Parts: sequence; C-alpha cells; structure tokens
Amino acid sequence: MLEVDVLKLGLQRRLEQLEESVAVLEREDDGELYGAVSLRIIELELAEVLELMAKLNRTISSHRQLSNNTAAKLHSLVEEMQELEEFDHMQVVKKQQENQRMRRDLDNCQHQLHSTAEPPTPPPNCPQGQLVNVSGPRTYTLTQYGTSYSFGAWGKDPNPSPGKEQVYWLVALTSSNIFSNYIREYNSLSTIIVGVGPTDTTIAPSNPTTNTIQGPNVVMYGDAVYYNCYNSPSVCRFNMTSRTVTNVALPLNSGYGNKFPFGHMDGTYTHTDMDFATDESGVWVIYSSPENFGNIIISEVLAGSPPVLGRSWRTSLHKRTVTNTFMVCGVLYATRFLNKETEEIFYSFDTETSTESYRLRIHIKKMQPNIQSLNYNPGDRMLYMYSDAHILSYEAVFQ
Repeated sequence: MLEVDVLKLGLQRRLEQLEESVAVLEREDDGELYGAVSLRIIELELAEVLELMAKLNRTISSHRQLSNNTAAKLHSLVEEMQELEEFDHMQVVKKQQENQRMRRDLDNCQHQLHSTAEPPTPPPNCPQGQLVNVSGPRTYTLTQYGTSYSFGAWGKDPNPSPGKEQVYWLVALTSSNIFSNYIREYNSLSTIIVGVGPTDTTIAPSNPTTNTIQGPNVVMYGDAVYYNCYNSPSVCRFNMTSRTVTNVALPLNSGYGNKFPFGHMDGTYTHTDMDFATDESGVWVIYSSPENFGNIIISEVLAGSPPVLGRSWRTSLHKRTVTNTFMVCGVLYATRFLNKETEEIFYSFDTETSTESYRLRIHIKKMQPNIQSLNYNPGDRMLYMYSDAHILSYEAVFQ
C-alpha cells in the first residue's frame, strides 16, 4: 500500500507539471518559433505520465493477486481449523471434564487445612449417629503365617450362625499375593492372636482354579464368604455349611484383573478391583468401569443362592486414588495414604441421599505402611484391617 501511495503522489505531481506546461503553450504566440519546443516537452512529460500509470496499474494488479492468494489461504485455513475443531471436539470435552474435576479437587485441598469433618447425616437405621473418629489399634499381631503372606483379610461375621458368634475368620492370599483357596476360622480372638486351633475350609482344590478367591477384599456375612471369582468380573458366594459356590456377574465391562485397583502415588494394591463390605443392611460390592470413567460404583449384594445385585450408585471418586473403602449404615467411606504412619478417611457417599463429601478428616494410626483390606462389623462396631501380613482392629467412634 505504501508503494501505491508513492506512485499516486508521483503521478499527481507529473500531471500538475503537465497541466502547467500546456498552459504555457497556450499563452505562447511567437510564430511557432518556440511552440514546437514546448510541444515536445509536453510530449515527453505525457510519456512519463503514461509510464507512471502503467507502473501503477501493474502494481495494483500484483497487489490484487497477492490479496486474492492471501484470501484463498485464509479461507483454506478457516476450513482446516473447522476440521480440527470438529476432530478434537471430544478430546476437548474430556479435557474440560478433567479440568473441572482437578479444579474441584484443588478447591477441596485448599480448604482441607481449615475444614472439619462433615460426615453425612445417618439414616434412620443408624441409631449410633455419625462416624467421627477411629481409635486404636485394639489388636495388632502377625498371623499364624508370619510375614509370608502380606495380602489378605480377616474379621467377624456380622450375621453369624448360632454358636459362631465369637468365631473369627482369616483369608491369606497364599499364592502370588493374588489367590487363596480356603478360609481359616478361629474360635476366639485370643486363639487367632496366638495362632492356635484353626479350622480350615477348602473352597477349591488348588490355586488358581475355578472358584479360587482372587484379591484380598473378602468378607463373611450370614455364614457365607463373598469374594471376587477367579479371573472373572463376578461376585462369588461360598456357603460355609453346604460347601457350595454360586455367583452373579457384575454389569458389562466392570473392571477386574487389576484394571481398576486401589492405590496411591507410591504404588497400587494388586487385584483389588472389587472390594466387598458389610454393614447393618448386608453386603456391598465396590468396583468401577470405563463407562463411569474409573470412578467408584456401589452395588448392593442381596443374600441368596445365587446372590443377586440390587440397587447401584455411581460416584465421582476415582478408584485408583483410594487405598480402601468400607460401609457403615449405607454410607461408603474411602481412605487415602497420607504417610507410612497415617491413613485418612477423607470421603463419604450416602446411598440414602446420594450426597458425597470430600472434606472428612478422620485419621487412622497405622502400624505398617499399607492397608490391603479394611471392613466394618456392625455387630461390635469395629474396623478390621489386614496390613502387610498383620491383623489389626480399630474401634469406630460415633457421635
């Protein structure tokens, strides 16, 4: 544009000079003595004007071509950007959702130092009130196996058969910290602490094989053991009396085989895709699926042979950020790793109201760094923990 302006200015001045020369010619009347010279000057000036106009036209044409090319490139760029926007739309949506979750987690972290525990309001079938603390441990000992098997579970049946009210059960994963094929029972707390007089009940003839227990998250309820069936996204129920196994499959694409395990920044707890819990109402299974973006799903397990899945709830809590879960009065509580000495109950989901909270700050004093299983017994209001080959019990303190 600057070049065009210069040419136009030059042309304007040449035209003014030409006009002045023509005026001089018109005033002269010297018998054609000087008229021919003036006319020749005008001819030369006119030639220069024509040359400037031609150059100006060439410049304008060149700029017009440049403008057309630029417009075409811009049009092509717009089309490419529209294609990229359409192509990346789903990724952008996913990133926005992830950013929203991260922003929410960041807000929760910023308020944690000044927050107080906000347990959900207990439902009508929870007369003891809200869970406000965990004290202990009341029990801390190695199992009869010593340090050989670091993964397992233990506890008491919340709904025992007559005569088994004081019986404690123990499941140690005796094959690769993944599998077990029998349950060990003790007649009292003292016998399991000392490790004497156990009774073993075999589920499967070997490890691993059909009906083998897979993963440490095992519970007993109503004289039946609930666990993750071997190499299957299914709930297995082993009847301790009839020695029979029945099962029910989880919804399609539910995680198993170490796809959605518990874990923390330093590692994961292998084959903890399915966690089982007991409370005042019965048995629950906690798991995840790609359809819920790896977030925790809670489902009721209705007692029977075979068992049946009842209602389900989807949460916004990602399963891999959790070290363990347990249920109290229909409320899911989740723990996370703070350090080698402290575990924190930081999250709750109330199945009665479908409300969740990330602001709980209930600390559990650990004797070992890791927690392989954790379950609540409503009968004695104790939490039973299996931690790096040790068994521990804690008292749940309610409001």
